[in-house]
Amino acid sequence: MEPSNNNTFEAKAVDRKPFAIGRRGVVMLLLLAAGAWAYVTLGLNAGDLIVRGRDFDTAMEFLSRAFTPALTHESEFRPDTPLLVLSLQAAGSTLAFAGASMGLSVLLGLVLGFFASTAWWGERGTGRSPIARVLSRTLAPALYGFTRVFITLMRSVHEVWWALLFLIVFPTTPTSAVLAIAIPYGGTLAKIYSEMIDEANRAPALALKGAGASGLQVFSYGLVPSALPDITGYTFYRFECALRSATVVGFFGTFGAPPTLGVRIKEAFGALDYGEAWTHLWMLFLLIVVFDWWSGAVRRRLVG
Repeated sequence: MEPSNNNTFEAKAVDRKPFAIGRRGVVMLLLLAAGAWAYVTLGLNAGDLIVRGRDFDTAMEFLSRAFTPALTHESEFRPDTPLLVLSLQAAGSTLAFAGASMGLSVLLGLVLGFFASTAWWGERGTGRSPIARVLSRTLAPALYGFTRVFITLMRSVHEVWWALLFLIVFPTTPTSAVLAIAIPYGGTLAKIYSEMIDEANRAPALALKGAGASGLQVFSYGLVPSALPDITGYTFYRFECALRSATVVGFFGTFGAPPTLGVRIKEAFGALDYGEAWTHLWMLFLLIVVFDWWSGAVRRRLVG
């Protein structure tokens, strides 16, 4: 007589460990422990966030202007160009810096992401000649390791520090600002692109390989198309980050180009014109919202 399903279910329930947390639970506990250690080591205190006296009045004055941003110049030395026009021009300059930076970043990410991926050489020993087999066992892993270290160095330095370095070493040109953003972004894109390609569906690639396609053909037509929707979505996300980075880099100056929103915000803060500062902040918010809506529509079309 066969045992009933209920008895089988009860046996499985008994065998199950009641306090097993699994590997993910262990990772979460380690992260919580690291956070507690950092809290104690740094001597963090929530009371430090309480603002009193004159600083409180200044903070409230600034925050209150969020609901009443300036529509005209508040400064005593008013430019001839209306404030909203200046803000729109600064938004256009910010978009230009972000676009130029991302264009170079994507190019770096695609090239370096190819060499940082194992998909083009991972199956060693499959070359059609002895030379190809030797290269797949020696040169390819060495090139892979060098590229992974190189892109790690690129993204380890924040764009703010790259901007400071270029301001010290090179002339203050728009190229310096673009490179300050493109270098760390290129390293980040290369890492993410390579991982997305390595984790892509291998079925089309295996079919092409079985048909006699070369390694480059398998990579280009079998792996990249499978990872393209994820690559596109992440690239759009990084473009949104580039808009904010272009604003932050603008705090260091114009780099010989039309002022960005960061420059306008810095000027407004320096003159204590909080209303104008919020005008430019809301313009940045609007710019990101519009781009987020547009990029979302593009991603849905690609996925659909």
